[in-house]
Amino acid sequence: MIDSLGPVTEGAFALKQFGRQGSAGFHGWRKNVREQLGTRVAEVELLADRYDVRQLLPLLRLHPGSSQDAADERTRQRVRATLLKFCQVAVLPHWQQTRDHTAAVRDACGRIGIANGMHALLDNLHPRVNWKAPVLEVAGDLDRDVYLNGRGLVLCPSLFLADRACMVLEDVQGIGVPILVFSVPVDSATETEFWGRSQGGEQALSALVGHTRAAALQMLSENCTTGELSQRLNISLAGASKHATVLRKAGLVTTARRRNTALHSLTPLGVALLRQQHSTRAS
Repeated sequence: MIDSLGPVTEGAFALKQFGRQGSAGFHGWRKNVREQLGTRVAEVELLADRYDVRQLLPLLRLHPGSSQDAADERTRQRVRATLLKFCQVAVLPHWQQTRDHTAAVRDACGRIGIANGMHALLDNLHPRVNWKAPVLEVAGDLDRDVYLNGRGLVLCPSLFLADRACMVLEDVQGIGVPILVFSVPVDSATETEFWGRSQGGEQALSALVGHTRAAALQMLSENCTTGELSQRLNISLAGASKHATVLRKAGLVTTARRRNTALHSLTPLGVALLRQQHSTRAS
């Protein structure tokens, strides 16, 4: 598993966020990028409307010494120049925060995989992703089958791929293995760190999930059973079970059952949400 495909690839994802169909969580970012682009806004919007990500990425590859058509090469150079300019304005100013964010998700995924196995990891990548061995189903995505044929699969979180659950990319960066890029949704806490909006950490988290469930999320930074959670929160066993269920349905907690015991742990989204809270509090 890796934490990023690099700022240029994230820039290709970000083009769709910049366009008319972009997620509401990117409103502050979109406004700032438009101001920074100035007269080049129309050029970037045209690029976003004309190319899908899978069409765009091959145009960014360099092919030294190839005998391709001169008109095709001019198109490639124009697309590359526009995307790189967009990347400088839209992605690079936030790149350190982006890498910190996706690295935290990568580490959380690793912990889930070690503790509960790869099936649990795949089943908790995203609320719209469902693992039914040997098939990984993505709700609402295009009807497309990807056969690994023993090649393996690289997982990669993405901040700017927030308008869809995930995307499978092949022949990227010359590694010869398909890459499953999955989105890390932008929530109110993430907006605070990246776009300078919203409330402080505890208030934003409490507003998102409720005061008691925010406390439960804090307690689950260390894996625990339902009984241990009830003791830590000083609430009834039934109450702890109910809060864990709500957090699980929200995609923030995963539960592994062993006989009569339920062991709860944070999903990558839950870890990222807590990390954003602590980051906001420290600032």
